[in-house]
Amino acid sequence: MKRLLGEIQPYAWGSKDALPQFLGVPATGAPQAELWLGAHPSAPATIDGEPLDAAITAAPEDLVGTAPVQRFGPRLPYLMKVLAAAQPLSLQAHPDREQAEAGFARENAAGIAVDAPERTYRDDWPKPEALCALGEFHALCGFREPAETYRLFAELGVQAAVDLVRPLQSGGPAELRDVFASLLRLDNAADLVDQLVAAATKINSEPGELGDFARTAVEIAGFYPGDPGVLAALIMNRVRLQKYDALYLPAGNLHAYLRGLGVEIMANSDNVLRGGLTSKHIDVDELLRLLDFTPGWAGPVPVVEESGGVYSYRTEAPEFALWRIEIGDRPIDLPADGLGRVVLATDGAVTLTGTATGSAPLELATGQSAFVLPSETVRASGNGTVFVGSPGAA
Repeated sequence: MKRLLGEIQPYAWGSKDALPQFLGVPATGAPQAELWLGAHPSAPATIDGEPLDAAITAAPEDLVGTAPVQRFGPRLPYLMKVLAAAQPLSLQAHPDREQAEAGFARENAAGIAVDAPERTYRDDWPKPEALCALGEFHALCGFREPAETYRLFAELGVQAAVDLVRPLQSGGPAELRDVFASLLRLDNAADLVDQLVAAATKINSEPGELGDFARTAVEIAGFYPGDPGVLAALIMNRVRLQKYDALYLPAGNLHAYLRGLGVEIMANSDNVLRGGLTSKHIDVDELLRLLDFTPGWAGPVPVVEESGGVYSYRTEAPEFALWRIEIGDRPIDLPADGLGRVVLATDGAVTLTGTATGSAPLELATGQSAFVLPSETVRASGNGTVFVGSPGAA
C-alpha cells in the first residue's frame, strides 16, 4: 500500500477552482481539468517518487495482479481520474478494440507521428468509460428519439433548422446518421446557430423539455459561437446526474460532458474521435464510421450494495471495475483482493490499514489517494467516502 500522487491536466475546459477545492490546495488561476490517477504514459501518477508506469513495467504481476497481466499484458488496464468541467467538452466517441487496433495500425502505416495533432488513434486500445458524479453533473449522451427531436426543433420555430432535421419526423437510426452528418458538415453554420440561439434565449428559462433544449443551445453556443457542433448537440439526450449517479459510455456512444465534478474510470487509452465543439483534430468520416445511432440511452449505471457500505457500479467493461465505499461506525474491507487498486478519498478522512508485513497505516484526506498492491487485504476506517478502481473481473 503506497500513497499515490496524481497528475493534473490543464485543459482549457477545466474549472479554475473545483479541483483545487477538492484537493485542498490553492488555486493557480488557470484551468485544471483532470487529475490522472493511473499509469498512462502521457501523465503517470507516482508512487515512492517513481512513475507508476515504470514501476509496473519492472514488476507487473506484483503491482497489477496475475490475472489482469495474463489477460491484458504487463500494464495497468484502467485509468482513474477526477474530472472538473467548467464548460462543454468536445462531441466525442471512443472505438472498440478492433477499431482501435485497425486505426492505430493504419495511421502508423501512413507515417503519422503518435503525438501529431492530426492523429486520431494514439494507441491500439478501446476506451469504454464510466463517470460517477460528485455533485450535480450535466452531460449529453447518445441520440434523442428522432421524432421527439423533430418536435423540439419545430416548437423552437427556426424554419431553416426544422428543414434540416425533417427526416427525423418519422425516421430511425439511418435518418439520425444522415442528419447528424449534414449538421456537422453544414457550410456557413454560424448564421443558423445565431438564429437558433436568438430563438432559444427567449424561452431558455422555461421548465420542461423545450426549456432544456433551449438552454442547451444557449449554453453551448456561449462557449462555441457559430460552431456546427451546437446544432449536432441538439439531437442528443441531455442528462442530469445527481451525486453518486453514474454514466457508462461504451464504444460508439456519442457524448459530451457539459459541467460538473466527477470520478471517471476508463480503459487505459487516449483514443478520442471528435466531431465538434473543439479546436482539436476532427475526423467526421471516421466518427460516423464507428458511432452507434440507436436512439435513447440506457440510464444511470446500476449500483448494487454488495455488503454494508460497499456499492458496486456494474458495467460490461472488462478493463475496469468501480466501487464506492461509505465508511462510518465500523471498518470495511476493500474489495478486489488480488488486484492492483486505486483508492481515492472523496469525502471526510479515512485510514487504510494493510496486512502486508511492514505496511504502516495510511491516512487519506479528501482528494488524496493510494495504490493498493494485489497481495494486500486492506481495511478502511474513519468517517468518509472512498472510491476504489481495479481491473475488471477475469
